[in-house]
Amino acid sequence: MWRGTRHRARTFFKKFMPIKLFNTISREIEEFKPQKNNEVSFYTCGPTVYGFAHIGNLRTYIFEDILKRVLEFNDYKVNHVMNITDVGHLTGDGDEGEDKIEKSALLESKSVYEIAEFYTDAFQKDLQNLHIITPNVWCKATEHIQEQIELIKKLEEKGFLYKISDGLYFDTAKFPKYGDLAHLNLSGQEAGVRVEINPEKKNPTDFAVWKFSPREKQRLMEWDSPWGIGFPGWHIECSAMSMKYLGETIDIHAGGIDHIPVHHTNEIAQSECVTGKQFVNYWLHGEFLLINDNRMGKSVGNFITLNDLVEKGFDPMVYRMFCLSSHYRSKLNFTFENLENARNIWQKLKTKFLNLGKLTGKIKEEFLLQFTACVNDDLGVPKALAVVWEVLKSDLSDFDKRATLLEFDKVLGFDLQNTKDDENNFEIPQEIKKLAEQRFQTKLKKDFKKADELRKKIVEQGFEIEDFVESYKIKKIEK
Repeated sequence: MWRGTRHRARTFFKKFMPIKLFNTISREIEEFKPQKNNEVSFYTCGPTVYGFAHIGNLRTYIFEDILKRVLEFNDYKVNHVMNITDVGHLTGDGDEGEDKIEKSALLESKSVYEIAEFYTDAFQKDLQNLHIITPNVWCKATEHIQEQIELIKKLEEKGFLYKISDGLYFDTAKFPKYGDLAHLNLSGQEAGVRVEINPEKKNPTDFAVWKFSPREKQRLMEWDSPWGIGFPGWHIECSAMSMKYLGETIDIHAGGIDHIPVHHTNEIAQSECVTGKQFVNYWLHGEFLLINDNRMGKSVGNFITLNDLVEKGFDPMVYRMFCLSSHYRSKLNFTFENLENARNIWQKLKTKFLNLGKLTGKIKEEFLLQFTACVNDDLGVPKALAVVWEVLKSDLSDFDKRATLLEFDKVLGFDLQNTKDDENNFEIPQEIKKLAEQRFQTKLKKDFKKADELRKKIVEQGFEIEDFVESYKIKKIEK
Protein backbone atom coordinates (compact mmCIF):
# COMPACT_ATOMS: atom_id res chain seq x y z
CA MET A 1 0.00 0.00 0.00
CA TRP A 2 2.72 2.45 0.96
CA ARG A 3 4.49 1.94 -2.34
CA GLY A 4 1.43 3.16 -4.15
CA THR A 5 1.44 6.25 -1.97
CA ARG A 6 5.08 6.84 -2.79
CA HIS A 7 4.46 6.48 -6.53
CA ARG A 8 1.53 8.91 -6.47
CA ALA A 9 3.57 11.38 -4.45
CA ARG A 10 6.57 11.15 -6.77
CA THR A 11 4.37 11.88 -9.78
CA PHE A 12 3.03 14.92 -7.96
CA PHE A 13 6.55 16.08 -7.01
CA LYS A 14 7.84 16.05 -10.57
CA LYS A 15 4.85 17.94 -11.91
CA PHE A 16 3.99 20.43 -9.16
CA MET A 17 6.90 20.43 -6.70
CA PRO A 18 10.17 20.75 -8.64
CA ILE A 19 13.52 21.04 -6.93
CA LYS A 20 14.68 24.63 -6.53
CA LEU A 21 18.32 25.44 -5.81
CA PHE A 22 20.36 28.57 -5.15
CA ASN A 23 22.74 28.89 -8.09
CA THR A 24 25.90 30.68 -6.98
CA ILE A 25 26.66 32.09 -10.42
CA SER A 26 23.25 33.79 -10.81
CA ARG A 27 22.77 34.46 -7.06
CA GLU A 28 19.16 33.34 -7.51
CA ILE A 29 16.94 30.40 -6.59
CA GLU A 30 16.37 28.47 -9.82
CA GLU A 31 14.23 25.50 -10.76
CA PHE A 32 16.50 22.53 -11.34
CA LYS A 33 16.32 21.06 -14.83
CA PRO A 34 18.97 18.47 -15.71
CA GLN A 35 20.30 18.03 -19.22
CA LYS A 36 18.82 14.52 -19.35
CA ASN A 37 15.30 13.92 -18.18
CA ASN A 38 15.96 11.62 -15.21
CA GLU A 39 19.75 11.69 -14.87
CA VAL A 40 22.01 14.14 -13.04
CA SER A 41 25.75 14.62 -13.52
CA PHE A 42 27.18 15.71 -10.18
CA TYR A 43 30.78 16.69 -9.36
CA THR A 44 32.09 17.52 -5.90
CA CYS A 45 35.56 18.69 -4.95
CA GLY A 46 37.16 16.12 -2.69
CA PRO A 47 39.93 16.56 -0.12
CA THR A 48 43.61 17.29 -0.48
CA VAL A 49 44.88 14.22 1.35
CA TYR A 50 47.78 15.58 3.38
CA GLY A 51 46.04 15.49 6.77
CA PHE A 52 42.79 14.61 8.49
CA ALA A 53 39.63 16.36 7.37
CA HIS A 54 38.28 18.70 10.05
CA ILE A 55 34.61 19.00 10.92
CA GLY A 56 34.36 22.22 8.90
CA ASN A 57 35.37 20.26 5.80
CA LEU A 58 32.92 17.52 6.74
CA ARG A 59 30.04 19.99 7.00
CA THR A 60 30.46 20.57 3.25
CA TYR A 61 30.33 16.84 2.52
CA ILE A 62 27.18 16.46 4.65
CA PHE A 63 25.51 19.27 2.68
CA GLU A 64 26.52 17.59 -0.60
CA ASP A 65 25.17 14.29 0.71
CA ILE A 66 21.81 15.92 1.45
CA LEU A 67 21.78 17.38 -2.06
CA LYS A 68 22.44 13.97 -3.59
CA ARG A 69 19.81 12.32 -1.39
CA VAL A 70 17.20 14.94 -2.33
CA LEU A 71 17.88 14.33 -6.01
CA GLU A 72 17.50 10.57 -5.53
CA PHE A 73 14.42 11.13 -3.37
CA ASN A 74 12.90 12.81 -6.41
CA ASP A 75 13.73 9.72 -8.50
CA TYR A 76 16.75 11.11 -10.32
CA LYS A 77 19.63 8.80 -11.12
CA VAL A 78 22.73 10.64 -9.87
CA ASN A 79 26.15 10.02 -11.39
CA HIS A 80 28.41 11.41 -8.69
CA VAL A 81 32.14 11.97 -9.19
CA MET A 82 34.55 13.15 -6.46
CA ASN A 83 38.24 13.88 -6.91
CA ILE A 84 41.08 13.12 -4.54
CA THR A 85 43.80 15.77 -4.75
CA ASP A 86 47.05 13.90 -4.13
CA VAL A 87 49.40 16.27 -5.98
CA GLY A 88 49.62 19.91 -7.02
CA HIS A 89 47.85 21.70 -4.16
CA LEU A 90 50.45 24.12 -2.81
CA THR A 91 50.54 25.57 0.68
CA GLY A 92 49.60 29.02 -0.61
CA ASP A 93 46.38 27.65 -2.17
CA GLY A 94 47.59 29.28 -5.37
CA ASP A 95 50.86 28.81 -7.20
CA GLU A 96 53.36 29.45 -4.45
CA GLY A 97 54.78 27.45 -1.56
CA GLU A 98 55.39 23.74 -1.06
CA ASP A 99 53.20 20.90 -2.26
CA LYS A 100 51.01 19.99 0.72
CA ILE A 101 51.42 16.23 0.16
CA GLU A 102 55.19 16.45 -0.13
CA LYS A 103 55.45 18.66 2.95
CA SER A 104 53.38 16.20 4.99
CA ALA A 105 55.47 13.26 3.74
CA LEU A 106 58.69 14.90 4.89
CA LEU A 107 57.23 15.80 8.29
CA GLU A 108 55.93 12.27 8.89
CA SER A 109 58.92 10.49 7.28
CA LYS A 110 56.70 8.59 4.87
CA SER A 111 56.45 8.41 1.10
CA VAL A 112 54.02 10.74 -0.63
CA TYR A 113 51.94 7.78 -1.71
CA GLU A 114 51.77 6.42 1.85
CA ILE A 115 50.60 9.83 3.05
CA ALA A 116 47.96 10.09 0.32
CA GLU A 117 46.68 6.55 0.91
CA PHE A 118 46.55 6.94 4.70
CA TYR A 119 44.60 10.21 4.67
CA THR A 120 42.35 9.07 1.82
CA ASP A 121 41.38 6.03 3.91
CA ALA A 122 40.81 8.26 6.95
CA PHE A 123 38.57 10.59 4.93
CA GLN A 124 36.53 7.72 3.51
CA LYS A 125 36.09 6.32 7.02
CA ASP A 126 34.75 9.72 8.15
CA LEU A 127 32.22 9.65 5.31
CA GLN A 128 31.16 6.15 6.30
CA ASN A 129 30.75 7.10 9.96
CA LEU A 130 28.62 10.10 8.96
CA HIS A 131 26.43 7.94 6.70
CA ILE A 132 27.49 9.93 3.63
CA ILE A 133 26.75 8.05 0.42
CA THR A 134 29.99 7.40 -1.44
CA PRO A 135 30.37 8.74 -4.99
CA ASN A 136 30.00 6.53 -8.04
CA VAL A 137 33.54 7.42 -9.06
CA TRP A 138 36.59 8.32 -6.97
CA CYS A 139 39.29 9.84 -9.16
CA LYS A 140 42.83 10.63 -8.05
CA ALA A 141 44.84 13.43 -9.64
CA THR A 142 47.97 11.27 -9.85
CA GLU A 143 46.07 8.64 -11.85
CA HIS A 144 44.93 11.19 -14.44
CA ILE A 145 48.15 13.00 -15.34
CA GLN A 146 47.82 12.22 -19.05
CA GLU A 147 44.27 13.60 -19.17
CA GLN A 148 45.51 16.80 -17.58
CA ILE A 149 48.38 17.08 -20.05
CA GLU A 150 45.98 16.64 -22.98
CA LEU A 151 43.73 19.40 -21.64
CA ILE A 152 46.72 21.72 -21.22
CA LYS A 153 47.77 21.00 -24.81
CA LYS A 154 44.35 22.14 -26.04
CA LEU A 155 44.55 25.34 -24.01
CA GLU A 156 47.99 26.01 -25.44
CA GLU A 157 46.81 25.39 -29.02
CA LYS A 158 43.97 27.87 -28.49
CA GLY A 159 46.39 30.54 -27.27
CA PHE A 160 45.28 30.84 -23.64
CA LEU A 161 48.62 29.96 -22.03
CA TYR A 162 52.04 31.54 -21.65
CA LYS A 163 55.28 30.26 -20.24
CA ILE A 164 57.38 31.86 -17.48
CA SER A 165 60.26 30.58 -15.41
CA ASP A 166 58.29 28.43 -12.97
CA GLY A 167 55.53 27.08 -15.19
CA LEU A 168 52.80 27.36 -17.78
CA TYR A 169 50.09 29.87 -16.90
CA PHE A 170 46.53 30.62 -17.99
CA ASP A 171 46.03 34.21 -19.16
CA THR A 172 42.80 35.23 -17.42
CA ALA A 173 42.59 38.47 -19.45
CA LYS A 174 41.70 36.34 -22.49
CA PHE A 175 38.54 35.02 -20.85
CA PRO A 176 36.00 37.88 -20.57
CA LYS A 177 33.74 35.93 -18.17
CA TYR A 178 36.55 35.38 -15.67
CA GLY A 179 35.34 36.31 -12.21
CA ASP A 180 31.61 35.95 -12.93
CA LEU A 181 31.15 33.16 -10.36
CA ALA A 182 32.77 35.13 -7.55
CA HIS A 183 31.59 38.55 -8.85
CA LEU A 184 35.24 39.65 -8.78
CA ASN A 185 36.17 43.23 -9.53
CA LEU A 186 39.16 42.42 -11.71
CA SER A 187 40.15 46.06 -12.11
CA GLY A 188 40.76 46.15 -8.37
CA GLN A 189 42.84 43.01 -8.07
CA GLU A 190 46.07 44.99 -7.73
CA ALA A 191 44.62 46.54 -4.57
CA GLY A 192 45.05 43.24 -2.76
CA VAL A 193 42.14 40.92 -3.55
CA ARG A 194 44.91 38.56 -4.56
CA VAL A 195 48.53 39.13 -3.72
CA GLU A 196 50.73 38.92 -6.77
CA ILE A 197 53.54 36.66 -5.63
CA ASN A 198 55.15 36.09 -9.02
CA PRO A 199 56.14 39.33 -10.83
CA GLU A 200 56.42 37.42 -14.13
CA LYS A 201 52.68 36.85 -14.28
CA LYS A 202 50.78 39.05 -16.72
CA ASN A 203 47.78 39.42 -14.40
CA PRO A 204 47.42 38.84 -10.64
CA THR A 205 44.62 36.33 -11.30
CA ASP A 206 46.61 34.20 -13.78
CA PHE A 207 47.12 30.65 -12.53
CA ALA A 208 49.44 27.74 -13.25
CA VAL A 209 48.24 24.74 -15.21
CA TRP A 210 51.68 23.07 -15.18
CA LYS A 211 54.48 23.82 -12.72
CA PHE A 212 58.12 23.04 -13.45
CA SER A 213 60.15 21.04 -10.96
CA PRO A 214 62.80 23.21 -9.28
CA ARG A 215 66.20 22.84 -10.88
CA GLU A 216 68.07 22.61 -7.59
CA LYS A 217 66.23 19.51 -6.31
CA GLN A 218 64.04 16.61 -7.41
CA ARG A 219 60.43 16.57 -6.32
CA LEU A 220 58.91 13.45 -4.78
CA MET A 221 56.15 13.53 -7.43
CA GLU A 222 56.93 14.76 -10.94
CA TRP A 223 56.21 13.73 -14.51
CA ASP A 224 57.59 14.41 -17.96
CA SER A 225 55.53 16.62 -20.26
CA PRO A 226 55.87 18.54 -23.55
CA TRP A 227 56.91 21.57 -21.44
CA GLY A 228 59.41 19.84 -19.20
CA ILE A 229 59.47 17.79 -16.00
CA GLY A 230 56.97 19.00 -13.45
CA PHE A 231 53.49 18.51 -12.06
CA PRO A 232 49.96 19.78 -12.77
CA GLY A 233 48.52 22.88 -11.14
CA TRP A 234 45.81 22.36 -8.56
CA HIS A 235 42.85 23.47 -10.69
CA ILE A 236 43.41 21.53 -13.91
CA GLU A 237 42.65 18.14 -12.34
CA CYS A 238 38.97 18.89 -11.72
CA SER A 239 38.37 20.02 -15.30
CA ALA A 240 40.18 17.03 -16.79
CA MET A 241 38.54 14.42 -14.58
CA SER A 242 35.02 15.85 -14.65
CA MET A 243 35.11 15.94 -18.45
CA LYS A 244 36.34 12.35 -18.58
CA TYR A 245 33.58 10.97 -16.38
CA LEU A 246 30.68 13.43 -16.81
CA GLY A 247 31.17 15.15 -20.17
CA GLU A 248 31.90 18.74 -21.12
CA THR A 249 28.92 20.25 -19.28
CA ILE A 250 27.98 19.19 -15.74
CA ASP A 251 24.52 19.57 -14.23
CA ILE A 252 25.72 20.36 -10.69
CA HIS A 253 29.12 21.20 -9.23
CA ALA A 254 29.30 21.66 -5.46
CA GLY A 255 31.88 22.51 -2.83
CA GLY A 256 32.72 24.84 0.02
CA ILE A 257 32.25 28.58 -0.25
CA ASP A 258 36.02 29.04 0.03
CA HIS A 259 36.43 27.50 -3.45
CA ILE A 260 34.42 30.23 -5.18
CA PRO A 261 36.99 33.02 -5.75
CA VAL A 262 39.93 30.90 -6.93
CA HIS A 263 39.50 27.18 -7.50
CA HIS A 264 36.04 27.10 -9.05
CA THR A 265 36.58 30.37 -10.89
CA ASN A 266 39.69 28.88 -12.49
CA GLU A 267 37.90 25.63 -13.32
CA ILE A 268 35.31 27.59 -15.29
CA ALA A 269 37.94 29.56 -17.19
CA GLN A 270 40.08 26.64 -18.34
CA SER A 271 37.10 24.37 -19.07
CA GLU A 272 35.03 26.80 -21.11
CA CYS A 273 38.06 28.00 -23.07
CA VAL A 274 38.73 24.41 -24.15
CA THR A 275 35.17 23.39 -25.04
CA GLY A 276 33.42 26.65 -25.89
CA LYS A 277 30.52 25.34 -23.79
CA GLN A 278 29.10 26.20 -20.39
CA PHE A 279 31.04 24.13 -17.88
CA VAL A 280 28.42 23.88 -15.10
CA ASN A 281 24.71 24.67 -15.09
CA TYR A 282 24.19 24.84 -11.32
CA TRP A 283 26.88 25.82 -8.81
CA LEU A 284 26.12 25.10 -5.13
CA HIS A 285 28.32 26.07 -2.19
CA GLY A 286 28.14 25.37 1.51
CA GLU A 287 28.92 28.09 4.06
CA PHE A 288 31.69 28.03 6.66
CA LEU A 289 31.61 26.25 9.96
CA LEU A 290 32.93 28.64 12.60
CA ILE A 291 34.53 27.76 15.91
CA ASN A 292 33.75 30.31 18.59
CA ASP A 293 32.80 32.68 15.75
CA ASN A 294 36.14 32.27 13.93
CA ARG A 295 36.75 30.34 10.73
CA MET A 296 38.00 26.82 11.34
CA GLY A 297 41.10 25.84 9.37
CA LYS A 298 44.23 23.73 9.39
CA SER A 299 46.35 26.74 8.52
CA VAL A 300 45.39 28.53 11.75
CA GLY A 301 45.52 25.40 13.89
CA ASN A 302 42.05 25.62 15.42
CA PHE A 303 40.49 22.61 13.77
CA ILE A 304 38.65 19.64 15.28
CA THR A 305 38.34 16.22 13.64
CA LEU A 306 35.42 13.82 13.75
CA ASN A 307 37.59 11.42 15.74
CA ASP A 308 38.12 14.18 18.33
CA LEU A 309 34.35 14.30 18.82
CA VAL A 310 34.07 10.52 19.05
CA GLU A 311 36.81 10.43 21.69
CA LYS A 312 34.75 12.94 23.71
CA GLY A 313 31.78 10.57 23.56
CA PHE A 314 29.79 12.06 20.68
CA ASP A 315 28.18 9.72 18.16
CA PRO A 316 28.94 10.87 14.57
CA MET A 317 25.16 11.15 14.11
CA VAL A 318 25.18 13.90 16.72
CA TYR A 319 27.44 15.94 14.45
CA ARG A 320 25.23 15.15 11.47
CA MET A 321 22.22 16.37 13.45
CA PHE A 322 24.16 19.49 14.44
CA CYS A 323 24.86 20.29 10.78
CA LEU A 324 21.29 19.59 9.66
CA SER A 325 19.96 22.04 12.24
CA SER A 326 21.20 24.92 10.08
CA HIS A 327 20.67 25.69 6.39
CA TYR A 328 23.70 24.89 4.26
CA ARG A 329 24.00 28.52 3.09
CA SER A 330 24.12 29.86 6.65
CA LYS A 331 27.25 30.14 8.76
CA LEU A 332 27.19 27.64 11.60
CA ASN A 333 28.99 28.33 14.88
CA PHE A 334 30.47 25.28 16.58
CA THR A 335 30.70 25.09 20.35
CA PHE A 336 30.52 22.02 22.53
CA GLU A 337 27.43 23.50 24.17
CA ASN A 338 25.73 23.61 20.76
CA LEU A 339 26.91 20.07 20.04
CA GLU A 340 25.47 18.93 23.38
CA ASN A 341 22.11 20.39 22.35
CA ALA A 342 22.33 18.40 19.12
CA ARG A 343 23.07 15.26 21.13
CA ASN A 344 19.91 15.79 23.17
CA ILE A 345 17.86 16.21 19.99
CA TRP A 346 19.40 13.11 18.40
CA GLN A 347 18.83 11.01 21.52
CA LYS A 348 15.21 12.18 21.72
CA LEU A 349 14.60 11.32 18.06
CA LYS A 350 16.28 7.95 18.38
CA THR A 351 14.36 7.00 21.51
CA LYS A 352 11.02 8.04 20.08
CA PHE A 353 11.74 6.13 16.88
CA LEU A 354 12.77 2.96 18.72
CA ASN A 355 9.62 3.20 20.82
CA LEU A 356 7.53 2.91 17.66
CA GLY A 357 8.34 -0.80 17.49
CA LYS A 358 9.57 -3.01 14.69
CA LEU A 359 6.56 -3.20 12.40
CA THR A 360 6.12 -0.78 9.50
CA GLY A 361 2.80 0.53 8.21
CA LYS A 362 1.91 3.04 5.49
CA ILE A 363 3.56 6.33 4.61
CA LYS A 364 1.26 9.24 5.40
CA GLU A 365 1.00 11.18 2.16
CA GLU A 366 0.10 14.48 3.83
CA PHE A 367 3.35 14.54 5.81
CA LEU A 368 5.35 13.23 2.87
CA LEU A 369 4.24 16.19 0.77
CA GLN A 370 5.12 18.65 3.56
CA PHE A 371 8.55 17.12 3.99
CA THR A 372 9.27 17.11 0.27
CA ALA A 373 8.15 20.73 -0.08
CA CYS A 374 10.81 21.64 2.51
CA VAL A 375 13.74 19.69 1.08
CA ASN A 376 12.90 20.58 -2.53
CA ASP A 377 13.05 24.26 -1.58
CA ASP A 378 16.82 24.73 -1.69
CA LEU A 379 17.45 21.82 0.69
CA GLY A 380 15.39 23.25 3.55
CA VAL A 381 16.36 20.52 6.01
CA PRO A 382 15.80 22.52 9.24
CA LYS A 383 12.16 22.97 8.22
CA ALA A 384 11.98 19.31 7.19
CA LEU A 385 13.11 18.29 10.68
CA ALA A 386 10.14 20.22 12.08
CA VAL A 387 7.89 17.93 10.01
CA VAL A 388 9.59 14.93 11.64
CA TRP A 389 8.46 16.14 15.06
CA GLU A 390 4.97 16.82 13.74
CA VAL A 391 4.76 13.19 12.64
CA LEU A 392 5.86 11.96 16.06
CA LYS A 393 3.26 14.18 17.80
CA SER A 394 0.47 13.21 15.40
CA ASP A 395 -2.34 10.70 16.00
CA LEU A 396 -0.97 8.31 13.37
CA SER A 397 -0.48 4.72 14.42
CA ASP A 398 3.05 3.82 15.51
CA PHE A 399 3.34 1.62 12.40
CA ASP A 400 2.51 4.51 10.06
CA LYS A 401 4.76 6.90 11.96
CA ARG A 402 7.61 4.46 11.53
CA ALA A 403 7.00 4.05 7.80
CA THR A 404 6.79 7.81 7.28
CA LEU A 405 9.97 8.53 9.23
CA LEU A 406 11.89 5.81 7.39
CA GLU A 407 10.88 7.49 4.14
CA PHE A 408 12.12 10.86 5.43
CA ASP A 409 15.35 9.21 6.51
CA LYS A 410 16.25 8.56 2.88
CA VAL A 411 17.06 12.28 2.83
CA LEU A 412 18.14 12.84 6.44
CA GLY A 413 20.59 9.93 6.38
CA PHE A 414 20.46 8.90 10.05
CA ASP A 415 19.97 5.21 9.12
CA LEU A 416 17.08 4.92 11.56
CA GLN A 417 16.32 1.44 10.25
CA ASN A 418 19.51 0.15 11.87
CA THR A 419 19.86 2.49 14.84
CA LYS A 420 20.18 0.95 18.27
CA ASP A 421 19.82 2.10 21.83
CA ASP A 422 23.27 2.91 23.18
CA GLU A 423 22.21 3.35 26.80
CA ASN A 424 23.24 -0.21 27.57
CA ASN A 425 27.02 -0.24 27.60
CA PHE A 426 27.16 -3.90 28.64
CA GLU A 427 26.73 -7.21 26.84
CA ILE A 428 23.29 -8.75 27.38
CA PRO A 429 23.62 -12.54 27.91
CA GLN A 430 22.14 -14.70 25.16
CA GLU A 431 19.96 -16.50 27.71
CA ILE A 432 18.34 -13.20 28.71
CA LYS A 433 17.81 -12.26 25.06
CA LYS A 434 16.08 -15.60 24.43
CA LEU A 435 13.85 -15.23 27.48
CA ALA A 436 12.92 -11.68 26.49
CA GLU A 437 12.02 -12.70 22.95
CA GLN A 438 10.06 -15.70 24.23
CA ARG A 439 8.14 -13.37 26.56
CA PHE A 440 7.48 -10.97 23.69
CA GLN A 441 6.04 -13.75 21.51
CA THR A 442 3.99 -15.03 24.45
CA LYS A 443 2.48 -11.56 24.94
CA LEU A 444 1.52 -11.42 21.26
CA LYS A 445 -0.42 -14.66 21.82
CA LYS A 446 -2.08 -12.97 24.82
CA ASP A 447 -0.78 -15.58 27.26
CA PHE A 448 -0.12 -12.94 29.92
CA LYS A 449 0.30 -15.44 32.78
CA LYS A 450 3.18 -17.12 30.99
CA ALA A 451 4.62 -13.68 30.04
CA ASP A 452 4.65 -12.66 33.74
CA GLU A 453 6.47 -15.86 34.67
CA LEU A 454 9.15 -15.17 32.06
CA ARG A 455 9.51 -11.59 33.29
CA LYS A 456 10.16 -12.86 36.82
CA LYS A 457 12.92 -15.15 35.52
CA ILE A 458 14.53 -12.22 33.77
CA VAL A 459 14.31 -10.01 36.88
CA GLU A 460 15.82 -12.78 39.04
CA GLN A 461 18.91 -12.66 36.83
CA GLY A 462 19.35 -8.91 37.23
CA PHE A 463 17.54 -7.54 34.19
CA GLU A 464 14.18 -5.91 33.52
CA ILE A 465 12.00 -5.37 30.48
CA GLU A 466 10.67 -1.99 29.39
CA ASP A 467 7.69 -2.53 27.07
CA PHE A 468 6.79 -0.40 24.07
CA VAL A 469 4.16 -0.79 21.36
CA GLU A 470 5.27 -3.88 19.40
CA SER A 471 8.76 -3.84 20.92
CA TYR A 472 10.70 -3.92 24.16
CA LYS A 473 14.03 -2.93 25.72
CA ILE A 474 16.21 -5.01 28.01
CA LYS A 475 17.75 -3.00 30.84
CA LYS A 476 20.18 -3.97 33.58
CA ILE A 477 18.78 -3.45 37.10
CA GLU A 478 20.90 -0.87 38.88
CA LYS A 479 21.85 -1.89 42.41
